[in-house]
Amino acid sequence: MSPSIRQRNHAHSRKDIKKISGRKSSGNSRREEYNPAPSPSDMGIVYPSGETAFKALLSARFCAAIWSHISDCDETYNYWEPSHYLLFGKGFQTWEYSPNYALRSYMYLLLHVVPAWLYHRLLQPNRLLIFYFTRCLLGLLCAFCEVYFYKSVCREFGVQIGRLMLAFMIFSAGMFISSTAFLPSTFSMYMTMVSLGAWYQRKYELAIFATAISSFISWPFAGLLGVPIALDIVFRRKDVVKFIQWSGISVAVILLPMVKTDSSYFGRLVIAPYNIVHYNIFTNHGPNLYGTEPFSFYFVNGFLNFNFVFLAALFSPLFLLLVSWLVPSKPRNPGCLPFWLSLMPMFIWMVVFFAQPHKEERFLFPVYPLICLNGAITVDALQKLWFRFFVEDGEKASHYLNHTVPIMVAAIAVCSLFGISRIFALYNGYHAPIDIFLELNSLNAEKRIPSDTIINVCVGKEWYRYPSSFFLPDNNWNLQFLKSEFRGQLPKPYSSAHNATSIIPEFMNDMNKEEPSRYFDIENCHFLFDLDLEGRETPKESNYSHQKDYWVVIKSIPFLDVERSHRFFRAFYIPGLSERFCTYAPYNLLRSTKFELREEENGVNR
Repeated sequence: MSPSIRQRNHAHSRKDIKKISGRKSSGNSRREEYNPAPSPSDMGIVYPSGETAFKALLSARFCAAIWSHISDCDETYNYWEPSHYLLFGKGFQTWEYSPNYALRSYMYLLLHVVPAWLYHRLLQPNRLLIFYFTRCLLGLLCAFCEVYFYKSVCREFGVQIGRLMLAFMIFSAGMFISSTAFLPSTFSMYMTMVSLGAWYQRKYELAIFATAISSFISWPFAGLLGVPIALDIVFRRKDVVKFIQWSGISVAVILLPMVKTDSSYFGRLVIAPYNIVHYNIFTNHGPNLYGTEPFSFYFVNGFLNFNFVFLAALFSPLFLLLVSWLVPSKPRNPGCLPFWLSLMPMFIWMVVFFAQPHKEERFLFPVYPLICLNGAITVDALQKLWFRFFVEDGEKASHYLNHTVPIMVAAIAVCSLFGISRIFALYNGYHAPIDIFLELNSLNAEKRIPSDTIINVCVGKEWYRYPSSFFLPDNNWNLQFLKSEFRGQLPKPYSSAHNATSIIPEFMNDMNKEEPSRYFDIENCHFLFDLDLEGRETPKESNYSHQKDYWVVIKSIPFLDVERSHRFFRAFYIPGLSERFCTYAPYNLLRSTKFELREEENGVNR
């Protein structure tokens, strides 16, 4: 591979690397001293410092915490709901939390629940505030991990690639969606940035430990991303003792307390990482019970979330080869990792997960920052190729950025605009369920609902868009499921017993078979949430909004009607055009005509 990608960046920006990393180069980085050369900062080229990068990233993550909707029902029922149970003694339980199967870890939940519990005990906020507090904490943690990764990339690949990657991370829809999601794959994304960042700085102990945290506590499959680190330590450095030593420390410090905690909650010996690997790999059906997708699924999803950055990331090895062959350069600094090794994690992950029949958007979360890194490397390679072939020989002595800044600016501008457009499309199209549930809290806050009444909030076909029990005012409110066309297994409430986590619940299976015991009698519903898809009723999915004798619409918010909207304009928001080519259906909050609301304080019934 050509050293021009790294050698020039390092040689021309040594001062900037020191400024960004906040310290001088040390022997720990195993780098050689570089020959003095003009620094890009001397030419007026701006490189964000770590502090500036953190402020920008934190702003973007807090925006995601407030405005991003919950895009995966697994997040609601497998993480928010059991967390709500741990905090308030009430919530839904999925079969993965049955002691019979024990695929999920309570240790992972406690990492989020303990800060939320402290916030709850100190300030006594309502449950909605606890939800958004937890999300903001996730955004803060993500920003810290991102800025650490950014500094490490600047040291390993150069500040030019670092700042490109930074821009892609700030404005990409993929990072917006994943950064504050309460999902193990999101936590693995955080730890991926820490482990690879530590590896790029040659802090092998931290790299091993962060990989272990990711693999044990959040998602065992994230261990794939540690394979290149292990290859580097064991085969390149031949430091087998250190690898074994820190692997053992990781097991003792992380896995053993995790097994003790989970075993205490489940009432039997449980090693959750083993259970989830066994279920997904060593059973006859694996996860395919929950649906399969074509090979093209991740390509479409990758373009939606990262647009041209995703395409650039896929072609980064090709562009590195072109630079190696076509761009003259000095001998490469031996302190750098080989490109084939340092960029291996993303491609290992894609090879494994692209080949799986069962595909979900969240499965790629751990490599989202690596997509931004590889995309930045491709753009930087394009700049070098342009400099090599389209800049006159008399100007070759100058820095390549003097002649290729427009390429960088165009790449950032175009990809950022597409990313922001996608974020707006997601918010406009899919945020209605959260807004509707906020309305319930408003009714309760206005004292229009009796505080001593058990309220049943019902959902039919919209069960998977329920944002969690944190959006219900208190424990007097119950979510109930109505029968719909869905034929899989729905979750059920935790037992009211004090040892509910260790009680084996009845009517649970690991085959996604329908359990009729989950369904509720619609006659006892006080409120109902439903999407009014006019003309698309089925025998089990009535259009409740049109049943005026039984239901009254008290709040309606537009929700994207995917089937009646243009594919491009529903994916990306274009002002003036998306409104023309997209159709929106009413997402309604319905009140039973049997249940009357109290009048408002001013005496006017709303």
